[in-house]
Amino acid sequence: MSKRRTITAILTATVLLASTGFAQSLEDHWKDFVHYVKIGHSELAKGYAQAILQSNPDPVELLALSKASPEDYQILKLVYESKRDAELADLVGKVLSLIDKGTFTRRTDAPIIAEEVRRLSATERGWVTAVKRLQVAGEYAIPFMFDAMTDSTRSAEYANIVRALPYIGKDAIRPLVVALHTDNVAVKGEIIKALGKIGYPQSQGYLKYIAENDESPALRSMAGSSLAQIDPSAVQVPAARLFYKLAEDYYYHAESLAPQEDADFGNLWFWNPQEGKLTRVEVDKGYFYELMSMRACEWALRADPTFGQAIGLWVAAFFKAEFAGVEMPAFFGPAHADALVYATTAGVQYLHQALARAVKDNNAYVALGVVEALATTAGEKSLLYRLGTAQPLMEALRFNNRAVRYSAAIAIASAGPTEKFAESKLVIANLAQAIGQEALAAGSQEAMWNEGIANSYAVRAATAMLKLAESRNSVIELPLAQQYLAAATSDKRPQIQILAGKVLAYLDSPDAQRAIAAMALAEGNSPEVRVAGFESLATSAKLNACMLVDQMIDGVYALISSEQTDPALRSAAAAAYGALNLPSQKVKDLILDQAKE
Repeated sequence: MSKRRTITAILTATVLLASTGFAQSLEDHWKDFVHYVKIGHSELAKGYAQAILQSNPDPVELLALSKASPEDYQILKLVYESKRDAELADLVGKVLSLIDKGTFTRRTDAPIIAEEVRRLSATERGWVTAVKRLQVAGEYAIPFMFDAMTDSTRSAEYANIVRALPYIGKDAIRPLVVALHTDNVAVKGEIIKALGKIGYPQSQGYLKYIAENDESPALRSMAGSSLAQIDPSAVQVPAARLFYKLAEDYYYHAESLAPQEDADFGNLWFWNPQEGKLTRVEVDKGYFYELMSMRACEWALRADPTFGQAIGLWVAAFFKAEFAGVEMPAFFGPAHADALVYATTAGVQYLHQALARAVKDNNAYVALGVVEALATTAGEKSLLYRLGTAQPLMEALRFNNRAVRYSAAIAIASAGPTEKFAESKLVIANLAQAIGQEALAAGSQEAMWNEGIANSYAVRAATAMLKLAESRNSVIELPLAQQYLAAATSDKRPQIQILAGKVLAYLDSPDAQRAIAAMALAEGNSPEVRVAGFESLATSAKLNACMLVDQMIDGVYALISSEQTDPALRSAAAAAYGALNLPSQKVKDLILDQAKE
């Protein structure tokens, strides 16, 4: 055993001995842990960290120990963030997580919060102490304070609670603005004043909404005054515009709107009209901001039903929320539709707003969702819609995510455009690439792409091309995709082979017709593919006459003349042979070959 390992073993044994015999209390473990971290004895520090974790400590007690030495807590944070010793940093991180859990437990404990609300009306010193503790509770304190303010049996406490309300700070805003639903005019007025004193812009839309809509002139005036305290210029801005700004801030995860750090969820607050109380719903942080953005958009539409920008942002936020991959919250209800349903219902203008945002933000999931909605509902004019100087769907053709590019191309092609546009070559380029992506799919690490998706896009792109071919569309130039279509006739996916052959049948090109014939004649192809190939060859011959070389014609003839050929294949080959309208010599040979003397 090396000298280093020997020392490590001795140190570890010392720690274990201490943890089982001499250092029984959490406080002792904590002090030794911090001490050895500070003096750089990492092995001993690790041992005491493990002793703390293995003792199943009370997070609230651990929090109290950390509060007693804030400088030590900051040192632990530095050790964790520096990661100089990965093992020690991991152990320190686990200890810090327990402290965070203690913080959360302490500040959300209902009996403690209720006690502190009552302490506000004890003594002046008690009021100061209670305010500090309620500040720690943050948003969790508001329901208790609100209930006390509306409880007629606690009227003696009212003034002291009102005085404390603004001191709770920014975290109080989310439940406070929901509490504005109350029918208690006096309490509503105090909330309005408190929001003005707290002074953060996230309450501006709610205050302006009251200033614009409340039945009480006194409350409207009060709301205007509080709004002016926050930002005098906001007084002239409509509530819908203020809500829209808040929705955008949530959409882009503004730091000032972040949920609490000591929990893995965020709180959404709702009003219970039956009980006249605030209710809280915990939601995953993965989509907290997006859900709040949607709610702010809904308020914008309440304030002004014609404020269409909120619809586009709401749709984008919903798609963004879905991308979190978390089940939607219970308040959506079992019958709540998904984002695509709402998107397909929305007007084209709003979808292009959402798409323009997604393109600007480089958000592939939102862009893809919106493009698919456009493909479902929009016609040519709608797809080429301009938003200012931009055409969002045209920009999507250049997006750095292939699924978005291909969906945009399919949407445009499926609409059957009749007017020339600059990006038409991009449409056919994306469609052509889509039918040949299967080979790249399995090894692709690109988000939102796998072999199944690749196959789906190949079929959709080929189907869109066939629709263009059958309609003789002159805007999207199918001949530009001929190389890809010819290669697709040798694809290992029968459906792609068949669709490629059908599209090639409409191209006036010897190479196109010969690619179809090669597919039909290839013995390695399935009977289904070969029969479809001859049907496409017949179509090509009818439209473009015969452009086959003699060797291929002989191959078709050999199939028809052989009694060993499958009847369905023989029949399809014969139909194609007839469509080729060959010279009488060939037909004469076929007749005489079967004749009996």
